[in-house]
Amino acid sequence: MLDPLRATSYIAAGAWMIACGAHPASLVPEPLSAAAAESVAEWTMLHGPTRPTTWRFKWRYRDDQVAGGGRVTARVAPPDSVRVDWATTFNIKTGAAVVIGDSLVWADPKRDFPATPLPAVQLIWTALGVMRLPGAATAVYGAHDSTQTVWRYVTGSDTVDFRLRHGDGPLTLESEWRRDAQVKARGHTVLGPTGQPQNVRIDVPERPARFELTFVAMDTTAAFPPALWRGRR
Repeated sequence: MLDPLRATSYIAAGAWMIACGAHPASLVPEPLSAAAAESVAEWTMLHGPTRPTTWRFKWRYRDDQVAGGGRVTARVAPPDSVRVDWATTFNIKTGAAVVIGDSLVWADPKRDFPATPLPAVQLIWTALGVMRLPGAATAVYGAHDSTQTVWRYVTGSDTVDFRLRHGDGPLTLESEWRRDAQVKARGHTVLGPTGQPQNVRIDVPERPARFELTFVAMDTTAAFPPALWRGRR
C-alpha cells in the first residue's frame, strides 16, 4: 500500500519521472536521416483524438521502495490540451494538472510536480497516443519501412526518439528521452482500434521505477467547461 504520509505524490512521480546515470541500449540505435516536420504532422492528423475525449485508467506505480495504485481521468481537448486528475486507492491522496502544448500550466498540489522539461511533457503526450510537433529549434530525423516509422527530435543536449510499430500485432507508440548519453525515461503505449491508449508503461531505468496505465473507459460526448483548465479549487 502507498504510504499516505509521503509528501511526494506517486502519480506525479510516474508522469514526470526524471532520472540520471543509466546507460541501457537506445530505443533506436541506428543513425537516422534528416526529415521534414511535415512527416510528423501527417501522422498526427491520423492518430489521437479529434474531438474532446475523456479517458479513464487504472494506474500503478512501483520502484525499489514503494508500490501502489489508483485511478486517473485524462480529459483531452484537441489539438493541444489535456487535464489529468488522479487519486490513490481510497482517495488517500488526489491531485490534478493541466498541460497545454509543450508546457505544464498548473499542478495541484504544486509541490508534487518538479520543474518539467520539454522532453518529459512530450512523453506524457505519447503516453496518450499523441505526438507533439517539433519546435522551431528542434532538429528532426526519421526513417520508415513496412513495419515501423521512426522520428528523432534533438534539442540541445536532449534527444527524444519515437517509434511507431505498424506491422503485425497491435499498433504501438514507443518513446525514449536521453540527455547526452543517459536514458531519462522510456515509454510504451499500445493503441486500441479507435486510437485510444489501452496500456501504457513508463520506465526509468536508473531508479529503477515503472508507472503503468490500463484503459478502463472512454467518453467522446462530454463537454469541457472553461473553468476545467483554470484549476480544481
